[in-house]
Amino acid sequence: MNETSIIRKVIAASSVGTMIEWYDFYIFGMLAKTISTQFFPDGNSTAALLSTLAIFAAGFIVRPFGALVFGRLGDLIGRKHTFLLTLLLMGGSTFLIGLVPGYKSIGIAAPIIVLLLRLVQGLALGGEYGGAATYVAEHSPAHKRGFYTSWIQTTATLGLFVALGIIMAVKLNMSDTAFNAEWGGWRYPFWISILLVAVSVYIRLKMSESPLFSKLKEEGKTSVNPLKESFSHKANFKMVLVALFGAVMGQGVIWYTGQFYAQNFLETKCNIEFEQSRTIMLWAIAFATPFFVFFGWLSDRIGRKWIMLAGMFLGVILYRPIFSTFLNETSIKVPEKVIANTSIAPKTEKRINSSGDTILTKTEYSLSYGSLQFDKTTTTTKLYKNAGKGDTIAVNYVNKHLDSGRYQYFVFLVFILVLFVTMVYGPIAAFLVEIFPTKIRYTSMSLPYHIGNGVFGGLVPFIGLLLTTSFPEDALVGLWYPIGIAALCFIIGAVYLSNKIDENVDD
Repeated sequence: MNETSIIRKVIAASSVGTMIEWYDFYIFGMLAKTISTQFFPDGNSTAALLSTLAIFAAGFIVRPFGALVFGRLGDLIGRKHTFLLTLLLMGGSTFLIGLVPGYKSIGIAAPIIVLLLRLVQGLALGGEYGGAATYVAEHSPAHKRGFYTSWIQTTATLGLFVALGIIMAVKLNMSDTAFNAEWGGWRYPFWISILLVAVSVYIRLKMSESPLFSKLKEEGKTSVNPLKESFSHKANFKMVLVALFGAVMGQGVIWYTGQFYAQNFLETKCNIEFEQSRTIMLWAIAFATPFFVFFGWLSDRIGRKWIMLAGMFLGVILYRPIFSTFLNETSIKVPEKVIANTSIAPKTEKRINSSGDTILTKTEYSLSYGSLQFDKTTTTTKLYKNAGKGDTIAVNYVNKHLDSGRYQYFVFLVFILVLFVTMVYGPIAAFLVEIFPTKIRYTSMSLPYHIGNGVFGGLVPFIGLLLTTSFPEDALVGLWYPIGIAALCFIIGAVYLSNKIDENVDD
């Protein structure tokens, strides 16, 4: 088998397993709204959603610990067996989440069990990425390292894509009641994961060990204490800090803002109907995914640094304009005479608040205005007492349906957000591999990667919701967290990162 065939097999085997691990990890976030109703008591939907997102974030926060545990194993016993173990742990815990009874059946034990399983997921993912990226990089020639490792970079987004696709396939083939029931369709994506894991385990069992690690092992040069060598040696620890604060921290917040935060924003702030909000993400991800490989390839020619920093800079300056456009295009100003001519009044309960504003609740009608259509809703709408004839009044409805032109425009805007992701994420595996020596590479690169992504990036949805809950008058306030982190990382990276490609990874 020639070199090209071998590397293709290595990439395929590594990518399939890593994609499945990301799928397992992300279906929890995709189903956060439904999960919050199943594993927490009724009464406060916002608190339940915050609690669910906190459990979701907990899986990210423990990823650095998984990086330390499995990174050490990977540098001691090898890449292959370590990330085979992480795959089994991830798949098993995901399947078990789908079997946990709801709060109504077992009470407080439900969220506690889910939290523990989520922590196992986080630990497993902390060991997966470093192993897969290192394994592929150590099979790759220096002049193609960015290109080959970029295929691993597609797996996180492809895992998200598969998660969205399976959830939609299940959701669209049953009623909302059946999907959201305690033992309803929302559990199917968790159960399906065990089949995907079985396929990946079979593929990975046929893989051989990394040639560079095998050579080190034969020569007796493997690390005796990877943790100590990674973090007690001043020069190596300095590179860990540079990697974290000059590259991975910013990459993490760009990744989660462009995909997770964007989807949540379209659903909860723009109130776009379920099918459209998901398919917008699916199309945007499908169009943008090839750019992971493109920017990985480009980094082999012009260096990794400025491609990654450009993605961060574009996010910093364009996030608020893009998300503001989402709001403006779905916040319809309806003339008072249009409201007066609808059937709102006879079908709506009214009450007057302390300021004299009329509050309309329990609306039971549908309304078409301009190119937007609104379905039946129980949302609360406020009509201000001082509105006069000809004035416009902001009316917010859920389940908004975009016309084809606006739908395509939203796909384009989300594509731009994901394009920023491909710029920061495409080259980063090659960048991390090149700055650490082979015998402690798994440990050294895994820790900054999972702190940057698991802590800084993984907290984007939770902090975003927390900020918008604390400052409800500004729907875009949640963006200040990723913007601030990306801006700081851009400055540090511009000063301290090198753009030189290391041709001597085979140390």
